Amino acid sequence: MRYMLLLLIIIPALEIGLLVLSGQAIGLVPTVLLIITTGILGAYLAKKQGIETIRKAQRDMQYGQMPGEAIMDGLCILVGGILLLTPGFVTDSFGFLLLLPPTRRMFKPFFFRLFKRWINKGNVIIYR
Repeated sequence: MRYMLLLLIIIPALEIGLLVLSGQAIGLVPTVLLIITTGILGAYLAKKQGIETIRKAQRDMQYGQMPGEAIMDGLCILVGGILLLTPGFVTDSFGFLLLLPPTRRMFKPFFFRLFKRWINKGNVIIYR
């Protein structure tokens, strides 16, 4: 919980600092256009990756397999899409890393351990 509070303070401060520096370096209009462009590109990429992941989950279920990998991909795509819609360069960087399949593989073990910890602590309940 302390880490979340720290992130809620540090990330916005970093974002504001980088936006101010970017505004000074390249100007206000290019900075705003860059933020809008990453949001639009992120939404397109999230939609494309999301549809692909849904199809993969459907294929897995057709063959009688649990779509665990597809669910983790979907979670990464959801978080990445949300980060890309949030204005700022730090969140955009992490958002793109979560949306691109090669770099997404690095984050999936972290999310898996996080959910496993939440389930073991009883923070998340799974109904069958």
